[in-house]
Amino acid sequence: MGAVMTTPVPPRRAGTIVVIDDDPTGSQTVHSCPLLLRWDVETLRRGLRHPSPLLFVLANTRALTAPEAEARNREIVVALAEAMQLENLAAQEVLLVSRGDSTLRGHGVLEPQVLAEEWQARFEPVDATLHVPAFLPGGRTTINGVHLLNGEPVHTTAFAQDRLFGYSTSDLAAWLDEKSAGRISAASVVRLDLELLDGAAASVCGEGDPAGLQALLARLIGMENNCAVVVDALRSEQLQALGVAVHQLKGRKRFLFRSAASLLNGLLDGGPEPLGPQPMDPVGLARLRRVASSSDGGALPGLVLLGSHVPLADRQLRRLLQASACRGVELPVARIARVLEGGHAEWLLADLEAEWRDQLQQILISGCTPVLYTSRGELPFGSGEAAAARRLHFGMALARLMARLVAAVADQLGYVISKGGITTGTLLAEGLQLPAMQLEGQLLPGLSLVRPMEDGASETVAGLPIVTFPGNLGDDNTLLEAWRLMQGDA
Repeated sequence: MGAVMTTPVPPRRAGTIVVIDDDPTGSQTVHSCPLLLRWDVETLRRGLRHPSPLLFVLANTRALTAPEAEARNREIVVALAEAMQLENLAAQEVLLVSRGDSTLRGHGVLEPQVLAEEWQARFEPVDATLHVPAFLPGGRTTINGVHLLNGEPVHTTAFAQDRLFGYSTSDLAAWLDEKSAGRISAASVVRLDLELLDGAAASVCGEGDPAGLQALLARLIGMENNCAVVVDALRSEQLQALGVAVHQLKGRKRFLFRSAASLLNGLLDGGPEPLGPQPMDPVGLARLRRVASSSDGGALPGLVLLGSHVPLADRQLRRLLQASACRGVELPVARIARVLEGGHAEWLLADLEAEWRDQLQQILISGCTPVLYTSRGELPFGSGEAAAARRLHFGMALARLMARLVAAVADQLGYVISKGGITTGTLLAEGLQLPAMQLEGQLLPGLSLVRPMEDGASETVAGLPIVTFPGNLGDDNTLLEAWRLMQGDA
């Protein structure tokens, strides 16, 4: 008898960090990992088998009402638990992170609460939920429990005036109290301060007393009953020390995290599988731009999509449209709202879509970059829960419209730059109908470049680089700079 051929079994990883992301921009500090846009059991199983120790599930819950976001989080954990069982992954082999906005927008209390409930129902109780909104490359830091943006309390910025997720304080204990309607009292919130984390960081790098790390471990060991914890962060070494402590307590303590992007690097670099440098530099990433299949093989044109309405996005858009090779296609938001609210909305909207598609086509034929954006400003929807729900549902209808327009010309594109989390999530999942993306790396600090995974991507979008651009990131020139990089002009 001949030898029996067997398929080698990949070695078991030391563990997996599963990130349930409320929009597609939370992978902005990492690389070389899968971003799932579906969460059925088989898709999750494929994600858990990926060689990366990091797995993102793009839930896009910032685009949903609170009840919808709750239901989606529960649905994901149910499927994840089944996928883990089928992949023989024990609970202690998985760290669960609820990724949210570094400027505190989103369902920042609800989502980790739901995850804790579902995790306890299937695996084990959660000892503590650590809130770590720091995003260090973007100037988001936490000092003495107060969250800052470039040194200013974040509640003094435009982000705190968000009509759906606004807030009145930068003190994270008070913010938790406010957002939980008093369920989490400010007085009950535990703090991991800079002094404690600096001592642990010195221990980890071998420059300080080993007691520094032991003090952090002792603090974490004493946590129970899913207490709320606020984590200071000013330097990456502090978050790495936290990561070391969390990994050392695997199997003894169960922590859940609500964080922005920087904690993910701390959990990776503090564990057995550090992230390391990304394989391609920004110029290499820009060269992933698709080329024509014709004999000349020239680079295909790009498209910029912008749905974000924060003032920073307005300024970035104005600067981009000053470039002579960029041509704007504006979607009039008030007119679209009237069409959607009136009779025969499908017919009227189809006519408008055909007109906007033609504009995009003509710009592409001319060799310029179309910039598809919504008219600036926001519609008044009033106040209260019903008004908030109407605002979210209209925002999703608008995002779906933009996604359909981009999908209609996707076969002609060399790349897409998509600004705004809800806009980008809808483009990927609904417009381009992608099951999963591969995160290649950061084009600029905080700007991820992703491409469709080969498995499940249509020929129309195969290999298409998409730059996911948060609405709250960069300065006035960052969008222009990203476009120039992708054009090969930087």
